[in-house]
Amino acid sequence: MTGASVGPGPESGARSLVVGVGARRGARGDVVFALIEAVLDRAGLSAADVVEVATVDAKGDEPGIVEAAARLGVPVRTHPAGALAAVRVPHPSGAVDAAVGTGSVAEAAALIEADELVVPKTRAPGGKSAGAGTATCAVARRLRAADGTFDVSGRKTSTSPVTAGSRPFTMAAMTPPTRNIESAGPDLRHHGDAEVRGENLTDLAVNVRTHTPPEWLRERIAASLTSLAAYPDGSSARAAVAGRHGLPVERVLLTAGAAEAFVLIARALPARCPVVVHPQFTEPEAALRAAGHGVGRVLLRAGDGFRLDPAAVPEEADLVVIGNPTNPTSVLHPAALLEKLARPGRTLVVDEAFMDVVPGEREALCDRTDVPGLVVLRSLTKTWGLAGLRIGYVLAEPETVALLAEAQPLWPVSSPALAAAEACMEPRALVEAAEAADRITVDRAHLLAGLAEFSEVEVVEAARGPFVLVRLERAAEVRERLRLLGFAARRGDTFPGLGPQWLRLAVRDRATTNRFLQALDQAVQALPARSGR
Repeated sequence: MTGASVGPGPESGARSLVVGVGARRGARGDVVFALIEAVLDRAGLSAADVVEVATVDAKGDEPGIVEAAARLGVPVRTHPAGALAAVRVPHPSGAVDAAVGTGSVAEAAALIEADELVVPKTRAPGGKSAGAGTATCAVARRLRAADGTFDVSGRKTSTSPVTAGSRPFTMAAMTPPTRNIESAGPDLRHHGDAEVRGENLTDLAVNVRTHTPPEWLRERIAASLTSLAAYPDGSSARAAVAGRHGLPVERVLLTAGAAEAFVLIARALPARCPVVVHPQFTEPEAALRAAGHGVGRVLLRAGDGFRLDPAAVPEEADLVVIGNPTNPTSVLHPAALLEKLARPGRTLVVDEAFMDVVPGEREALCDRTDVPGLVVLRSLTKTWGLAGLRIGYVLAEPETVALLAEAQPLWPVSSPALAAAEACMEPRALVEAAEAADRITVDRAHLLAGLAEFSEVEVVEAARGPFVLVRLERAAEVRERLRLLGFAARRGDTFPGLGPQWLRLAVRDRATTNRFLQALDQAVQALPARSGR
């Protein structure tokens, strides 16, 4: 077997189209199929690139839709009416809105898990005998298909028979609803711990370092329990964090993990046009939506190795969130590139939760005070195994720290967590963290070398985090088979910009990786051959 890396290629845009369908009761399968076929043909699109037919739950068993999907050789994907109602569509119908709750079932169903509408709502032609008006369809494309037609910002880069002369309708250009944090498609609240909770599985789904916390850290945490009767005092831990980064203490805010920091940012910092760069940790967008913000997305593409183009971020964005190295892609963006996102009047949030896994922490911005609007988030839960204790911190301008602190409740960080934070800033802890980063680098190389033996697996190149992102056909089936073999992998379809063909794998020691690679080989080989269409 030979390895493959994610990048542009002739098949990189395959199966990237979602066909949304709305149909009246009794719509004939030949009418629905003919409509889809005609729409694809006129747009110069191939039916072979269709990944699914999507519609509202109530129409999921409509024989005409089921038959059309079967003739295309793809599944029918249904969505709740409430979820479709939350998707803004460019060509709404008042009558449809009154009946279903969305202005267009076809356009909403096509867009809810895709990124740009390439063919708007189209009705079945002909007279009543031919089924005129009994069905509508629309076609959307997932930008992650990397077909070279549009870059992540939606700017046109080449002529397309579908969109020539017009800008596509993209999810990133929308003003999403302000209250439903899952309205734009993927489950933003799904995290890797759900893959292993209550199961006796080898954990490749969560990025917490194994065999942590170390004994000396457990002892420090245990010693703090004698002071639980007193209210927490974070001054010593805050000073320790400031000293570790060479910053004034006024630039440090301790938080109950990075997750609390995202909530504080969403609630306390002004933002008219927040933008999140995806694929990345979903909690920032979830927190922004829960706080009532409409959130724009910039979707980085597999064809570009998920690397950032600063020009893709809209000029009007006044709050930008990006991870570095990014979860789940494991891409490490150059600090000089991230600096280009900063400007007066904009808050630039850089999530460096995994930066301490990068040897030398190159490309870190945490100690910079010359970048306007910079807010850096750090977490101690991953390297030190403190996910259950909840401890992290924010590094920002004193005025920003003050705004965030005002939004915190009293005593937000517990005494044991403060003790852990102070201990993790000590010289011996920094030496241990650096040694762990070196080991993870070696273990990651071993995992990547093993994955390169699978021709079925494409790996995102230049991984720098404690995890790697891979793409393979029928990944959901492979993941389920891995579970039967004792391994939990993180599904990728809950990250905006990815889909069901992606998995994230945590880096583990060589022995664990060897066992996983054997299981992966069994899982891949056990898949029954899929019949052609």
